[in-house]
Amino acid sequence: MRGILSRQNIAVQMIAEFLGTMILILFGIGVVAQVVAGGSGLGDHDSIAWAWGLGVVLGVYTAARISGAHLNPAVTIALATFRKFPWKSVVPYIFAQLLGAFCGALLVRWAYNSVLHNADPGLTAKTQTVFSTLPGNGTLPVSLWGGFLDQVIGTAILVFLIFVLTDRLNDPPLSNLTPFIVGLVVVAIGMAWGTNAGYAINPARDFGPRLASYITGYGTAWRDQYNQLYWWVPIAAPIIGGLIGGLIYVTLIGRVLPFLQGEAPPAGRGGEVETPVDASGEAQTDTPRGQRGYIDPTQRRGGGTDPRMPGAGPDDPGMGRDPRDPGSGPIDPGPGPNR
Repeated sequence: MRGILSRQNIAVQMIAEFLGTMILILFGIGVVAQVVAGGSGLGDHDSIAWAWGLGVVLGVYTAARISGAHLNPAVTIALATFRKFPWKSVVPYIFAQLLGAFCGALLVRWAYNSVLHNADPGLTAKTQTVFSTLPGNGTLPVSLWGGFLDQVIGTAILVFLIFVLTDRLNDPPLSNLTPFIVGLVVVAIGMAWGTNAGYAINPARDFGPRLASYITGYGTAWRDQYNQLYWWVPIAAPIIGGLIGGLIYVTLIGRVLPFLQGEAPPAGRGGEVETPVDASGEAQTDTPRGQRGYIDPTQRRGGGTDPRMPGAGPDDPGMGRDPRDPGSGPIDPGPGPNR
């Protein structure tokens, strides 16, 4: 039973990704349904941005300890490309993310059915934006390629900052704060990059709800307001943007950090215990902070493995996890967001 429920079991990781992504969608799609279909006084753009960000926080806390909480195919692909996340796990993770987003959107569609029909009896683009994105949010004069460019830039920002916040050599926030900071990143992107394309920045967040809306009556779900096929834009553009963001971090920041580890830690940070993972994703659990920056949390000061540490033991491939750190370990999938 212990082996079946191990966090290294891909089925267990998929369940975590499914639930984390569904939590994200329940808050994100739910707030848009409330604002768009619920009438005045029930929210605005800022409430949408904050609810999406909080959805990221809660989704990451849901899944981080088990799967790393990517919640976003663009994040998963970037981590596989630059941080040695196993490529064999990429398709299962993406499938779980898409299914979680689809099921979360179905729940919102069911719960808000009467209100949506009242606001938009024909189920047109007026309320299609509850579930999926459109260029210019369906109303502003933004072209398909304008939306594409927006998604590339927005997702590059997202993935770059996820790498910033999860690289152990980059003096990141303490592990229990990381999901909250990543959620703030999504809030900031929503407030700064929400005009041109609705800041999908996540293929699962857009495709899963788009499919859910299509099978429940939104016949034009695959097209934009110009009647162009648009569904592929929030899939392809975020993946490209995620790879660009990851490349920028690894090339300009990550490659420098290993050479700085011999320097004294900043004031007030010398007593922390972390499991280091460098910019390539490789753990460095054998070197003390004075040499590379950190101390292996599974090792006692006098030597030997601390049996009180979760995951410590010769038979546990998760050996070396910091219990304060969602997703930390020999290969850190990294908390993801995302949205």
